[in-house]
Amino acid sequence: MKLYKLLSFSFLLATLTSCTFTENIYINDNGTGKFSVDMDGSALMEMAGDQIGNQMGANAKKDIDSTFTFKQLFAEKKDSIAKLSPDVQKELKKLENFVVTTKMSSEKKQFLMTMATDFKNVNELQDILQTASALQKLEGGANANPLGSGFSDNKSKLSYTYDGKKFTRKAVIDQQKLAAKAKDSAADMSKMIFASSNYIVKYHFPKKIKKVSNPNALFSDDRKSITIQYTFTDYMENPDKLNFDVEFEK
Repeated sequence: MKLYKLLSFSFLLATLTSCTFTENIYINDNGTGKFSVDMDGSALMEMAGDQIGNQMGANAKKDIDSTFTFKQLFAEKKDSIAKLSPDVQKELKKLENFVVTTKMSSEKKQFLMTMATDFKNVNELQDILQTASALQKLEGGANANPLGSGFSDNKSKLSYTYDGKKFTRKAVIDQQKLAAKAKDSAADMSKMIFASSNYIVKYHFPKKIKKVSNPNALFSDDRKSITIQYTFTDYMENPDKLNFDVEFEK
């Protein structure tokens, strides 16, 4: 299955049922690390495996275990990209090192997708998920974001900071875009689609955590990792609810 076709099909699955999205950040001692967003849409495979098989045609007879980078996708779409504005091309450039992994099996009732990239500093991740909206600028790219358009449609600017003493996740809502969204009937449809989905953050640090500003945070046994679960509706409608600070032991 070609990369673009696989992306479009994955987007279709992502918008048909409740999913669990997990945002992972691993930070090393020197500040480098790994960022990923995992989507688990296995509930759909459990409910509608046969229908999915009909959609996939010949591909339904075999499992999908695919890995590629956006750099490969952009190579396929280089002619289309060349027609875009310099600003959009710059946005796409930020995504090219992301690795997209898809595992799908009708027999195992499994549908998993991961978008992952390495970073030298968490500051590189500013607005990285919202940047994915640039994929829609590609020719025929309405469904090009493998994790669904919700990730580029929560009307906020997201930033991360880490200095060894404190980590901050902060989304600032763009009130002008939020007002425009309120008038968009498509936003209501999107809200219904993801009403039963969850958004989980799992962050792993090189130091023990002293405290977290979110009271719902769960700690790992070594107190170097936290897990916080939100509704996906909060991610889309109230992204600032996902803001929190982490302070570390000296």
